[in-house]
Amino acid sequence: MARAPLARARAVVFLALSLAYPLVVYFALGRFEPRWMALLLFALALLRAVATRQAVWLVAAGSAGLLAALATLFNDALPLKLYPALVNAAMLAVFAISLRFPPSAVERIARLSDPDLPPQGVVYTRRVTQVWCVFFVFNGVVALATALWASDRVWAFYNGLLAYVLMGALFGGEWLIRQRVMAAHRHG
Repeated sequence: MARAPLARARAVVFLALSLAYPLVVYFALGRFEPRWMALLLFALALLRAVATRQAVWLVAAGSAGLLAALATLFNDALPLKLYPALVNAAMLAVFAISLRFPPSAVERIARLSDPDLPPQGVVYTRRVTQVWCVFFVFNGVVALATALWASDRVWAFYNGLLAYVLMGALFGGEWLIRQRVMAAHRHG
């Protein structure tokens, strides 16, 4: 029973480090060598690897570890700045694979609160999963472009703030649409 609180604590630490990652890297650039900042990325990779048994997340953890190793070996910040693009690629893989092998990712989440999801709900959640796939492609491309060609400030602004605002807008917009869809099905 002690494992559940420990797993939750790991998940919270992983989420907090992941969300803060771009800002931590930005503020550390110029103050610490990239090889020392790679410790944060190693920690994220280790937390991800310990927390999962799913192949896509193990690959993501290994890839994050590789980026950290490259940052350490070459003492270069670029591998550290590639992490947000890697996260988007992993999320795209999770959502896209769920489209190929249902239930979709959003359907799985929806069934947590509504186990008896009606057929129109399955269709709707599949469509939302497709929208998230498009988002992860867009966000991943921008994250990659900012890592490769933008200043550190632009990279941190996009990956540490604007990407989260866009994600929140997509969550909020989808929630509003879902309320209308559910109301239409209740009355129609």
